[in-house]
Amino acid sequence: MTNPSSLDTFCDWLKDTGFSLTLQSVEWIIPLVQTVHILAIAAVVGAAITLSLRVLRAKGRPQPGTRVASTPFLAIWVALPILLVTGALLVIAEPARDLENPVFALKMGLVLVAVAVTFVQQAWLRRTTGDGGPVRRLLQSTLAVGSLALWAAIILAGRLIAYIQSF
Repeated sequence: MTNPSSLDTFCDWLKDTGFSLTLQSVEWIIPLVQTVHILAIAAVVGAAITLSLRVLRAKGRPQPGTRVASTPFLAIWVALPILLVTGALLVIAEPARDLENPVFALKMGLVLVAVAVTFVQQAWLRRTTGDGGPVRRLLQSTLAVGSLALWAAIILAGRLIAYIQSF
């Protein structure tokens, strides 16, 4: 027999809290939370796609940075806290499933990088009044493509959590 790790102990404690037990026992809560989580993911990814296509000039005419940045960033920054809350609720409902899963750790790392990339994109686009020159356009295009790749990886990791168990 092995000694339980601190993470095992924490997960056991968390799953036995009254709040976690409520999440686990009321049959409509988890489907509702998952639905809101998925809708928030769709909002973030849709906004990231829109923003990236605008930066890459694949959607519409070239626009100054401030016009490119306004609506998609608002959607991203509104949906991210919703993702945080709904994600936390899902973890509280099944802590060991998520916290002991290496794919969950990968997903959270990717989320942190994606948020940082989004923040940098927003800062650069707000400062750009025109084209910004070829180097700036290359960097913005690289960030746009990177953002799309990151959000796709986050979605994939989120789905894999259900299929890959802890080691």
